[in-house]
Amino acid sequence: MILSRSVSVLHSCRVSSAPKLISHKLKLSFPLAYSSSALISLNRSEGKWVRVFASATEAEVDRKGNDTFFADQAVSWKSLGLSDKVSAALRDSGFGRPSLTQAVCIPSILSGKDVVVAAETGSGKTHGYLAPIIHQLTDTALDSGELTSGEERRMPLKNISLVLCPNVMLCEQVVRMVNGLLGEDGNPLLRVEAVCGSQGWPDKQPDIIVSTPAALLNNIEPKRNRRVEFLRSVKYVVFDEADMLLCGSFQNQIIRLINMLRFDEKQVSRLATSKFGKPLEIDAESLTQIDLENEDDDADFEDGSVSDEEEEEELEYLDDTTQIPIVENGAGPDIRKGWRRVRNIYTRSKQYIFIAATLPVNGKKTAGGLLKHMFQDAVWVSGSFLHRNSPRLKQKWVEVTVDTQVDALIEAVNNNNNSSTDRTMVFANTVEAVEAVADVLEKASIQCYRYHKNHTLEERANILADFRDNGGVFVCTDAAARGVDVPNVSHVIQADFSSSAVDFLHRIGRTARAGQYGTVTSLYTEANRDLVEAIREAVKTGQPVETAFSRKRGFRNKLKKRAFLKAGEAKESQAVRA
Repeated sequence: MILSRSVSVLHSCRVSSAPKLISHKLKLSFPLAYSSSALISLNRSEGKWVRVFASATEAEVDRKGNDTFFADQAVSWKSLGLSDKVSAALRDSGFGRPSLTQAVCIPSILSGKDVVVAAETGSGKTHGYLAPIIHQLTDTALDSGELTSGEERRMPLKNISLVLCPNVMLCEQVVRMVNGLLGEDGNPLLRVEAVCGSQGWPDKQPDIIVSTPAALLNNIEPKRNRRVEFLRSVKYVVFDEADMLLCGSFQNQIIRLINMLRFDEKQVSRLATSKFGKPLEIDAESLTQIDLENEDDDADFEDGSVSDEEEEEELEYLDDTTQIPIVENGAGPDIRKGWRRVRNIYTRSKQYIFIAATLPVNGKKTAGGLLKHMFQDAVWVSGSFLHRNSPRLKQKWVEVTVDTQVDALIEAVNNNNNSSTDRTMVFANTVEAVEAVADVLEKASIQCYRYHKNHTLEERANILADFRDNGGVFVCTDAAARGVDVPNVSHVIQADFSSSAVDFLHRIGRTARAGQYGTVTSLYTEANRDLVEAIREAVKTGQPVETAFSRKRGFRNKLKKRAFLKAGEAKESQAVRA
């Protein structure tokens, strides 16, 4: 087995604006009966970043007996602002009371402001954003029949929600969770459709579309009418696993989608200030302007600024309504003339919600840094165990050698897999390592599932479903570490040590979820010893796992740097002696 050398560390999130709904100084219409230590937000005061709530994690754990998941008994779904229909659906699905994270993010989302929810894995974030969105859509949801085969499948103009996920498995998981919230008639409260993988654009009008960024762009960009009507219909946009979506290959797609959605907001805002107050006809020439505007906005995100001349022009344009061009036919250069002038100042008509279990904020290019720049007025909700070890999680550390690692692995699996319904997840860093670990276990008469990218999507879905239903031992790569919700995983084993801090946090987050307890056994070698000592010290003191590196850097970089520094010190000492 290849044990990686890694350690990256992430910072607690800082808030880009005052989180008005979570401040203890405000009078709220619902009982704010959750502990101040379990959720932390930060507020800006006199140019400095200060905590709104102080953290008292150890004292809280002692007082509540490690029950740091649920909100206090006085908090109910209805008290958070949800309707009786949605509250009943949550209770019938087994969610009797909200978690601490849900107690904060639900009213924040219901406020209509943009929201960034950065909280530890297994804290209830998915239902935390689904519940308020469903609440807001249920009153306006309209039935729509199937279209005839000869008709263009276009979206009627009504409020819908868009949920973006990084992969098909997470999309399907969100769809299952929406379909699990049922009304009195036994049917889902809202219609949800996935647009990803082999699933194309829906024939029926859904209330919620769940998609990957690439699949969505592939479905809306070629057909202009569908694109324009879809953008106008979307009122709530969720970015699930936001740190992944805002980095790497997803980033350009997400920025493009945000620009398209914002452009539609600007168009709606301009129409609202028009003397005529009627929709403008959009032709092919004006649609092309969307693409040009997106390119301009991409440039703005890179340099992070707008010229003084543009700002003055925007303010002058908005203040003096006589300058608004009169449009008789809704086409031609008069439409395009106003777009640039209202780029930054416009009335908002969509809500953006970002969800993440890890959210690095150090540097402008990190996901958190990008969010602070693009959504400066967003409300930030941050869990006190974000990037930290949960008090419900027990960690075991086992140093191994080439000769002892197989025996240590088998012992770890046997010690925590006492019945057929127990669930143990074993992580390895590569497909080859997964196969090797599975072979070792099967030779020891331990049956296990194998899960990695070489399986098709259908095979992975079936393997995961079998593991959920039947339990057992699940050997996997980090493809199963992020976002995948498997209930009642009691034990996580790192056969290979994580190659990055983000992967480490997501791996250990597969257990001790939803208020339950769990165990993590990490096998490591001498090469990982310094890293493990640093992590154990952070766990012991309740600090975040180190913050020195971005999510793209691995633990190996730090070890290389340490080795380089030690070599330099050795050379200096030799030179002094000489």
